[in-house]
Amino acid sequence: MEVIFHEKQEGSLCAQHCLNNLLQGEYFSPVELSSIAMQLDEQERMRMAEGGVTSEDYRTFVQQPSGNMDDSGFFSIQVISDALSVWGLELTLFNSPEYRNLGIDPINEKAFICNYKEHWFTVRKLGKQWFNLNSLLTGPELISDTYLALFLAQLQQEGYSIFVVKGDLPECEADQLLQMVQVQQMQRPRLIGEDAAARDQRRVQRSEAGVEGDRLYNSSAMVDEDDDNLQKALALSRQQIDMEDEEADLRRAIQLSMQGGHQSDITEPLVSNTPQSSGNSEPEPLTSEELRQRRQAYFEKQQVKMEHLSSKGLKQTTNAQTMDSEADGASEENMLKAATNMSLDTRKQSSKSAEEN
Repeated sequence: MEVIFHEKQEGSLCAQHCLNNLLQGEYFSPVELSSIAMQLDEQERMRMAEGGVTSEDYRTFVQQPSGNMDDSGFFSIQVISDALSVWGLELTLFNSPEYRNLGIDPINEKAFICNYKEHWFTVRKLGKQWFNLNSLLTGPELISDTYLALFLAQLQQEGYSIFVVKGDLPECEADQLLQMVQVQQMQRPRLIGEDAAARDQRRVQRSEAGVEGDRLYNSSAMVDEDDDNLQKALALSRQQIDMEDEEADLRRAIQLSMQGGHQSDITEPLVSNTPQSSGNSEPEPLTSEELRQRRQAYFEKQQVKMEHLSSKGLKQTTNAQTMDSEADGASEENMLKAATNMSLDTRKQSSKSAEEN
């Protein structure tokens, strides 16, 4: 219904909006209505002065503010009536006895002006349909013929004063167009305050939805980050376990090699120190002193060998730490081979010593 002229509320200029919506155009401004109000004030002052400018009534009237307008933009019914008289239009009180006696059906009228507590608005017929052109609405409101009388009666119960507009209204495009077509309104307009509140509510809901979406996104990002940290921790743990397993295997191999050396060393002193005879005669039994001395010599010899092996193993381990993963594996294998070779050398030396003795 964009073809219908509809001024929305600005400040307290409802009288101006009421007149322009009635005439379907920007016919009056606040300046023009203020000029009419001042003319009315001057006419009233002149009438009061007829009784004497020194009278108590005149002094009281002069001291009082204007009854035709105020600083908020309100204009009285006298201002509206004088403004409409320029277009040859008159106002008649809807519920007056004179009008009731005429018995006119409201749908046969052309327009109504309604007032309640300094608020003015127009109800007008355009084409063959009635519209509520209240400036407090977001747009024109369609009123059916059957609902018009009920609508006016409801306004009267709420305390509104209703005036019937008499005379020929100026022609307008909306009236000519709606003579040919009928309007169908799917959704009734809201009050401007309710519409603003609804927009604010939608804005808050969109904002809350955006915050909730950000919260969910941040939570998901935190979960992903926690998963990444867990995977990294598991990978480091597996690497540490692998290193510990490799070190354990190396220590186990060195220990086995040393155990082999121990067994050969245990048999070596027994073989080398046992008297040999040409026949099958049994060896002479050792005295306790001789057995003690042999054990002492054996333990001293083992201590020297252990220190020698430990120093070699420490050097091999220090060199292995400066190489990459593949060099580390090769170093450990070399250490194992070195330990094995040392064990074999020890056994060979033991056998050689036994043969020389």
